[in-house]
Amino acid sequence: MSHAEDHDGTRRDFLYYATAGAGVVTAGAAIWPLVEQMSPSADVQALSSIRVDVSSVVEGQQLTVKFLGKPVFIRLRTPEDIELARSIPLGDLVDTDSRNPNKPGQATDQNRAMDEEGRWLVMIGVCTHLGCVPIGNQSGDFGGWFCPCHGSHYDSAGRIRKGPAPENLYIPVASFVDETTIQLG
Repeated sequence: MSHAEDHDGTRRDFLYYATAGAGVVTAGAAIWPLVEQMSPSADVQALSSIRVDVSSVVEGQQLTVKFLGKPVFIRLRTPEDIELARSIPLGDLVDTDSRNPNKPGQATDQNRAMDEEGRWLVMIGVCTHLGCVPIGNQSGDFGGWFCPCHGSHYDSAGRIRKGPAPENLYIPVASFVDETTIQLG
């Protein structure tokens, strides 16, 4: 093998590697914007968690806030609301959550309330039938919420009791940040 042939092989290898490297950089430059567009925008990320001041809510009152484009009901329940919700046998409920392994036992009032006493209840305020917004303030036949569009009745724990809605009102991720602030998300 002569020195010239060895030199041509090295040059050819360099051209292969340079071409492959340029191809990888070009492919990366083309794919990056597609991957980047799948990330949530800054305004969506900012709305993924909100804090709600509940210091002005009195017993028996409901506060409605907008979170992720949906109404959220925050209610400070009375002892009567809690007693009513806890007195209902799970067998009397339409949705006992037994069908959904991702939310076992959420039909019990204790699991739906935010605190151990059961005073605070936070729910997505969207009827599970067709997405209407139920009327609160102890409306309907069971002391909770009533959806006038198709007649769904929810009890004081937001559980479906009567009407076409197939599921209880959903419970969002929520927690107390301090005694007067609830964080959603």
